[in-house]
Parts: sequence; C-alpha cells; structure tokens
Amino acid sequence: MIPWWTKEFARQVVDVPRRFGAVRRRSLIRPADRADGPVLGFGGVLDDGRPVRGGAVKLLSLQRAFRCDEEKFNILYLVSSAPPHFAGDLVAECRRKNIAVVWNQNGVGYPGWAGSEAERHNAPMRRLRALADFIVYQSDFCLGSADRFLGPVEKPSRVLLNPVDLSSFHPARGASRPAAPRLLAMGTHAYRDRVFAAIDALHFLRRDGMPATLTVAGPLQWRRGKEETLDHARKVGVSDAVFLQPAFDQDEAPHLYRAHDILVHPKYLDPCPTVVAEALACGVPVVGSATGGLPEMTDAACARLLPLPLVWDRMLTPPVGQLAAAIADLWGNIEAASLAARACAERKFDAAAWTGAHREIFLSLLSR
Repeated sequence: MIPWWTKEFARQVVDVPRRFGAVRRRSLIRPADRADGPVLGFGGVLDDGRPVRGGAVKLLSLQRAFRCDEEKFNILYLVSSAPPHFAGDLVAECRRKNIAVVWNQNGVGYPGWAGSEAERHNAPMRRLRALADFIVYQSDFCLGSADRFLGPVEKPSRVLLNPVDLSSFHPARGASRPAAPRLLAMGTHAYRDRVFAAIDALHFLRRDGMPATLTVAGPLQWRRGKEETLDHARKVGVSDAVFLQPAFDQDEAPHLYRAHDILVHPKYLDPCPTVVAEALACGVPVVGSATGGLPEMTDAACARLLPLPLVWDRMLTPPVGQLAAAIADLWGNIEAASLAARACAERKFDAAAWTGAHREIFLSLLSR
C-alpha cells in the first residue's frame, strides 16, 4: 500500500501549474481598511470554475450579506470541506498582511470513512484550524470530532448550524400529494451502503403494498457507482421505481426537494449535512440515523432518526426494516411532519440569523 504522504507528494508535483496561479493570486492580496467594516475573501472558491455545492454553498449567504473582494479584503473565510488550492500558503500570506482568518470546521477524517488516508485529510485541517483567529463549528458534533482527531485548540469559537436561504428553499405551494411517498436520497454519495439501504427500504415498502418511488440525486462516487446502483435496483425488483439524477445545481435543488415527500438520509456520522437543512426548509421531513449532527438539526416532529452505536473504525447503516418502518410512519403523518419540517428550518437554519451571528464575529475581529 502506498503511504498517503507519497500520494500527496505526487499530487503536488502534478499541481505545479496550479501553484503558479495561486502564487500570482496571493501577490495581488492587500488588506482592506478595517474602518470600512468586514470585507471578505474566500480564496477564490466561488470563482474557480468548480460547481458551488456542499461545503461552499454557505459562502453564497456570506457573499449576499457582506462586501466581498478576492484581492482587497480584511477577513479570509475558509471552509474545511471546500478549501481553496494551497490554502496553507494563502493563510500564511494573510497573516503576514494582518488579515483576520476565520475557519469554518465541518467533519474530519476518521478511519471508518477515510481509512488509511485519514491523516491526509486531517493534517492540513489541523494546521489551518490552529492558525485561525476564530473557528466556526458547523455543529456540536463537528466540535467534538475535531477535538478528538485534530486535537483541542485554545481559540475563540462558536457553533453555528449551516444556513439555508428560506426564500428560495420553501415548500411547494398548492401541490397535491400522490397516493404513495416519493422518496429522495440526495447529496454526494461517497459509499454504496447509504444508497443501497434506501433502495432496499423502497423494496420493503413496495413488497408491503406501498407503491413508493425513489430518486437518487447527486454523484455516485465509488467505482462503477451508477452501474452497481442500477444492478442492485434490478436485483431487488424495484428498477422501475428508482430514478437517478447524477448532477444538479443550486438553482435546481429547491425544485428537486419540492417534487418529493421524504428525504432518506442514512449516512453515518454526517457532521452537518446541507441537504437535510434544505429538505426541511422545503417542508420535506427526514428519515436517517441518529448520529453526527442530525440530532441537533431535527426534532421528533419532522424526522425519524434511528439509533446506532458510535464507532469510528467503520461505517454503519440503519437496518433496512427499520428504515422502511420509519418511512411508513412518517408518511402516515406527512402533512403535520411537513409543517413541522418548515418550522424547524425557520428556527434553526435562517440565513439572516446566521449572517447576523457572523457580523458579530467579524466586527469583534476587526476591533482587535
């Protein structure tokens, strides 16, 4: 087995042209006057050609609420799950120029997910988190797992659940529900068990007389992901009820949620999944595992979370029979659960409240 640091060296050799571009970008950075209030830079994450999804989505809320300039800014805001290329060099440059650094910490690399490459994920996060002037943790679970795998740090910090634009992500208006639930498994699907569990739960429901359907939206990232998913749906006899949508953008996402009734999210130890917050905002209740950040993000009125033990050396998935039973239970109370989902989102994920909390953080940093 090739050590992770050898692979990392190979990646950096391949990245030489990109490094020259990053050097040029850093040479143009200059600090904005602190008296002018917060001016944010994101290290080019929002304009580097990559689709805005996952960890970077929350930056759009900051972009709407604050002045942003990738060359002249006084606060560098980085997200651990969507860092710019050569983030360590960028942070060092900002510290030399007296530009404050805010680090938004999502999940970490633990053995069950990252295997032998856990340290490849954790080493840069450990360095950058230690260099930050302020740390925003996306959930209490993110705080605890970061302290466990990155080590504790003496830095000012705050836990802020990820935001949602509640004006864009809202329930369908005036739409009637079908006779059976339209299930949605959405996000970046990095491992097969979470997808296969949703398909198997669909099989259980249809076997018991509920003609549900399932849409799997988002990339299937394991090798032969699409082929294996379709094969598994055929194997259990639900291929006519499973639909794949491997790609979608942020503008399409609200319509996807509103076209479905229940989000099936059995991912283990998900730190603070944006898809859960967005689904709830669209009035789509959730079935998942009671692990990671989900217990902080939901309540009993809008979610059915299935208990699993906390382990770090493997990925666990709720038993399929329990998933199917939870879906059926939620479907039996779907109207109330849908209203509760939206109410939960308004309490916990309001983007205006999230950016307001950030304004307090930014002003405190600029006043130092």
